[in-house]
Amino acid sequence: MDPSSRVCLGVIVGAKGLRGEVRIKCFTEDPNGVGAYGPVSTGDGRSFAVTVVGAVPPASSGVVIAKLGGIADRTQADALKGTELFVSRAALPAPSEGEFYHTDLIGAVVSLTSGEVLGKVTGLHNFGGGDMMEVGEGRGSVLIPLTPEVIDRLDVKSGQVVVHPIPGLLGGGPDEVPEDETTDGETSENGAGKTNGPDG
Repeated sequence: MDPSSRVCLGVIVGAKGLRGEVRIKCFTEDPNGVGAYGPVSTGDGRSFAVTVVGAVPPASSGVVIAKLGGIADRTQADALKGTELFVSRAALPAPSEGEFYHTDLIGAVVSLTSGEVLGKVTGLHNFGGGDMMEVGEGRGSVLIPLTPEVIDRLDVKSGQVVVHPIPGLLGGGPDEVPEDETTDGETSENGAGKTNGPDG
C-alpha cells in the first residue's frame, strides 16, 4: 500500500492477558471502531483482522483491548508493541462538513497573519486539553491549538493554515507537554481521528 494513501487507525501499546489480546491506542473518533474498516495492515506488510473485546479506563484514554487474527498468546502480543495499524484512506467514510481527518492536515503549510511561514504540520495531538497541531521547521517545532482564538484560516483542500501570533503561542515545543502515562504517550501523527474546524 502506498504510504500516502493509508491512514493510521492506532498503535499497539502492549499486551493484555495471556491469550494474545493487545492494548491499542486508537486514533479513530470512536475507539471501538478501530476494527470497523476491514483488516488492518502494518508497516512491514502483515495484515490482521481486529476484534475489540473491551476498553481500558478511563474511556477518554482511547485505549481498547482487542484480539488480532492469528495472535494466540502473550509472547506474540508482546512482540507487536509499538506496531502501527493502517487501513486504506479510501476505506474511511467522507468526513462531515466542517470536519477533517487528521491525516488530511499533515503537510499543510502554516503561516502567521503577517505572512511569516512557520513550517508544515507534522502531527496532531491531544494531551487532554483539545486538539493541537505540531508544526516543524522555521522556528523549530511548536504546538499550536486548533481553536478559533488562534486559527485565522484553515483550508484543508489547499493545505494552508493561517494563525494569529497570540502572546506565548510560539514560546514552547512539544517536549514541554507531559505524556499520558496511561497510553505510553502515543499520539496521532497521521491518524484517522476527525476534528471540527476551528469554528466548529
